[in-house]
Amino acid sequence: MNRREQEVRRNESLEFFAAQHLKIRTKRGSIEPLIFNRAQAYVHERLEAQRAAAGKVRALILKGRQQGCSTYIGARFYHRASRNVGLRVFILTHEDQATQNLFEMVERYHERCGDDVRPSTSAANAKELYFDKLDSGYRVGTAGTKGVGRSSTLQLFHGSEVAFWPYAETHASGILQAISDAPCSECILESTANGIGNFFHRTWRDAEMGRNEFIAVFVPWYWQEEYRKEPAVDFVLDEEERAYAALYGLEDAQMAWRRVKIAELKDPVLFKQEYPATAAEAFQMSGHDSYIPPVLVARARKAPCEASGPLVIGFDPAWMGGDRHAMAWRRGRRVIKVESRINLDTMQSAGWLKQVIDADKPARVFVDVGGVGAGVYDRMREWGAPYSLIVVPVNFGSAPFEPAPLDERGRPSGGPLNRRAEMWMKSKEWLEDPAGAAIPDSDTLQADACGPAYKYDSNTRLQLESKADMRKRDVASPDEWDAVALTFAEPVAPASFRRRLEYPNLGIV
Repeated sequence: MNRREQEVRRNESLEFFAAQHLKIRTKRGSIEPLIFNRAQAYVHERLEAQRAAAGKVRALILKGRQQGCSTYIGARFYHRASRNVGLRVFILTHEDQATQNLFEMVERYHERCGDDVRPSTSAANAKELYFDKLDSGYRVGTAGTKGVGRSSTLQLFHGSEVAFWPYAETHASGILQAISDAPCSECILESTANGIGNFFHRTWRDAEMGRNEFIAVFVPWYWQEEYRKEPAVDFVLDEEERAYAALYGLEDAQMAWRRVKIAELKDPVLFKQEYPATAAEAFQMSGHDSYIPPVLVARARKAPCEASGPLVIGFDPAWMGGDRHAMAWRRGRRVIKVESRINLDTMQSAGWLKQVIDADKPARVFVDVGGVGAGVYDRMREWGAPYSLIVVPVNFGSAPFEPAPLDERGRPSGGPLNRRAEMWMKSKEWLEDPAGAAIPDSDTLQADACGPAYKYDSNTRLQLESKADMRKRDVASPDEWDAVALTFAEPVAPASFRRRLEYPNLGIV
């Protein structure tokens, strides 16, 4: 590429175009060029990568309040619609005022860009901006009307604050179906969180699991430079704040701002929804207490613990068609990785496990034998050693592996109700251990770990919420943490000792 071509490409880029031609009204009230902040630059990088790989954009953006995502999407779509023929842009927001605000932003882009850049218009009003010579343009709508946008054919769609749409399911079957599937089409849905079980939350979880064509893009609150406050002279972090600051590498100015916001919102949990540090934290407002507290999982995501001891694998084959086949690798204080796959039959599931055993040579593999898992275990036994020797069946609903604790009268009391509750209990104790525990830095893993509710039966035994009951709350099956929990099914001896027991004639030392 010669120098002239490089200059042309630079001039065509959105980031250059925004800085040179687009003006925004800042939070201070001044009119300034649009220079991407960290959140906007990250979103741009993710969307451009998807566009290069897939030829189109389908993205969900989960973010905190006022991080500039709508401003970025408005600039992205104005850049394309004002420079290309035949592009229809539609913006759908959750309320009239938001619709007006976003359209005013687009009008500001249009009115304040130079004459050499601004396209000719034949319609410019409160609901439409039409570029007549390009046959391109904008329309806006509010999600309060069920049929809005259904008859349109769109190339670029911006859904704003989707978690707050009152008729989200109707729009999903209407306007989202009107978006062209042609190359270079784009559908971007952005929102702050609004609890779990709604359309945005379910679509986000499906995107994380690879069940739809959307990519999940998360933006943490602390990327905003303006989310800082000069600490008072006597400002001191309490224990919870010190842990939070250490977890995310935050400075006192950021923590001072956080403290003020929590005081304004009058609810630390609401702060996590409005200004999340992780995607799993954003969806924490679920109406139930999770058995594993989010703070334990968040801490383990950043922990530096080294892997040691025998490799143990937990494998949770899909219970029902929509669930994931999840596999977790753990060595001592570290879960090395967790992988999920979908749409595997019994033979494919068994084949995946065989490949992993051949490559990684684990000391033990614990397989949930409910549903498809029974067929996977049977196949392992048919294949003989070493598979039949190291693969151990686990029935989630069976009695606990260890005897129940006794009360003062010597009667069983407390402990877990069944094997699944027992393994989750051990995984929680592992996270709580002062020695530390490390897991992959994954939002899906944290969401699964913090998904199930819990209660105690009449004998004070821990009863974990079933997958079926979670579905009634529109919460996905916690497959990935079930796989992690399976690695705690039984104590496992060091690999060399175990192999001497199983293969006494191999001369292993």
